[in-house]
Amino acid sequence: MTASSHTPSHTTRAHSFNSAAAQYAANRPSYPTALLDTIEDLAGRPLTGARVADIGAGTGIATALLHTRGADVIAVEPGDGMAAQFRRTLPDVPIVRGDGNHLPLATASLDFLTYAQSWHWTDPARSVPEALRVLRPGGALALWWNTAALDVPWLAEAARRVDRYFGESTPANTDNVNARVVDPTGRLGLTRREVRWSRRVPVDTHLANLGSHSLFLVHGEEASTAFLAEERDHLMRVFPDGLVEEVYDVVLLLATRA
Repeated sequence: MTASSHTPSHTTRAHSFNSAAAQYAANRPSYPTALLDTIEDLAGRPLTGARVADIGAGTGIATALLHTRGADVIAVEPGDGMAAQFRRTLPDVPIVRGDGNHLPLATASLDFLTYAQSWHWTDPARSVPEALRVLRPGGALALWWNTAALDVPWLAEAARRVDRYFGESTPANTDNVNARVVDPTGRLGLTRREVRWSRRVPVDTHLANLGSHSLFLVHGEEASTAFLAEERDHLMRVFPDGLVEEVYDVVLLLATRA
């Protein structure tokens, strides 16, 4: 079985999350403490006490980690549904409307600018100059994505099933998050690091996480439900106790403003 060959636009996919904000918040993975340690090491400065803006903050998964770390963080999010969920989750953290192509932030005002799972929704021709504009000298731009660890056999097989069914993979995969794609001009001088981590979740949480990706949201409920039902059967054969071991490589790309 395969989904429709119709390919939704980039904009349609970017806005698809607003209808699934609660599902996204409840089931998407967070990020390991080691990621924040690596960001601090590469930037040469602590997040604690730093002025940080988290762009494309969504429901606040990364923002919450930055806030807990002690950063003075503000969130920027373009979507109504995601922003509403953010406010329910993090009522004490300020959030403003905007996106990476037009940052509603003052020039040279930030120590860190972060994009968790969101840079690929921007246009680098606009988002790169905007990032450099709002960062202070010595400030750091940190971009990261949870990507499936495809050297793990069951994850590689699951990724192939998604690709066969939809004719494409999810946007945040290792092919799409290399420095050349992120910054075609090479202007940023990005440094790359990977941090592996895992979480053990019920199969239904894993499937809800999978279904919260734009690839599933834009192809409609019927196509997604059919795929996820088949996927559940595959997973129960691999994980008969109903607990799935999701393994991630967080791909981090970081640049420091001269």
